[in-house]
Amino acid sequence: MKRQGHLIEQVADMENLLLAFWKAQRGKAGKKEVIRYQEHLTDNLLRMQEHLLTGHVDVGHYHSFTIFEPKERHIFASCFNERVLHHALMNICHQFFDKHLIYDTYATRIGKGTYAALDRAHSMMPHYRYVAKLDVRKYFDSIEQTILKLQLRHLFKDPLLLSTFDKIIDTYWSSRPGLGVPIGNLTSQYFANHYLSDYDHYIKEQLKTPVYIRYMDDMLLFGDNRSRLKKQVEMARDYLSSKLSLELKPPQIVSTGQGVSFLGYRLQGHRIGLNSRSRNRFNRMMTEYSHKLESGIWTQEDYRSHMVPLMAFTQHAYTKKYRLSKLKKQAVGLEPRESWRQLEQQRQELPCVESQQQHSVEPQQQPRLSGGVSPLAYAE
Repeated sequence: MKRQGHLIEQVADMENLLLAFWKAQRGKAGKKEVIRYQEHLTDNLLRMQEHLLTGHVDVGHYHSFTIFEPKERHIFASCFNERVLHHALMNICHQFFDKHLIYDTYATRIGKGTYAALDRAHSMMPHYRYVAKLDVRKYFDSIEQTILKLQLRHLFKDPLLLSTFDKIIDTYWSSRPGLGVPIGNLTSQYFANHYLSDYDHYIKEQLKTPVYIRYMDDMLLFGDNRSRLKKQVEMARDYLSSKLSLELKPPQIVSTGQGVSFLGYRLQGHRIGLNSRSRNRFNRMMTEYSHKLESGIWTQEDYRSHMVPLMAFTQHAYTKKYRLSKLKKQAVGLEPRESWRQLEQQRQELPCVESQQQHSVEPQQQPRLSGGVSPLAYAE
């Protein structure tokens, strides 16, 4: 693939920076840092433009915190100015990252995402006898920054763009300097997805795996010969270790009739269900929400605002009977008109909840900025 150059000028173009601002402020327009940034929007974007064109971008200002659902993760969220920068970079660079990916890679891609990966995997279950599930141990924290930088140099040749990527990468390290990219950044999602792109081609083109599906570091390999599939898994593990310094969790090779867990769901037969971890989390969260309602910590509106998206998580699985039985038990203390049936109806009216990675690249209707300027005009 031909390396791309002369991109930093496109990244720094004012039309692109305005579009990046709009994307960064989606869902955060009422926050103080966003309001302050917008009050001096032109000056802030002109300053970013200058820093991009001179190679003097200022990065690494993180707000760190820990989440515990669905599992413990340390999040490093960039300040708002850097979020605008990340969107500006990926507005232009997305297409070049995307071109290097195989068809069955589903993270950070327009028109794909979690549910597309699930549907693709589910559709393959009846056609193959065996499936292998692979998962990288502590993936984001295990990425070798030197290898990642070299990969980026095989994709891009613009010195200022590469220098900006290097600075973003260098702002973080996990267990030792030079290791890891932070969870919580748009650029990290692209870097982490690209890190495995050569490996994807190895699986498809060298190992000749008939069906291989990847969502970030969660992978499924399908085949009809268990011994051959086991050998492919061993070679895949060797490649990850020797070429990318990554360690796999113990792989699972099972019959497709037995079913397999993937992305929080359970693929089995003609059904997509919740896996045990997701089911336990669903029960735990419902109990917590009911307690907060009964104890007066939450109002009924607070309860509804949390319950409806929680139930929406289950809507891609065959869980209606299970969901309604749990909802009947938990929806106590509601006013008569706010029955469990109404909560279920509100869930059905929601669009499918998609992953955060998918949201970051999906085009949406764009509102007008202050001063009557529409980013849509700049984006065209």
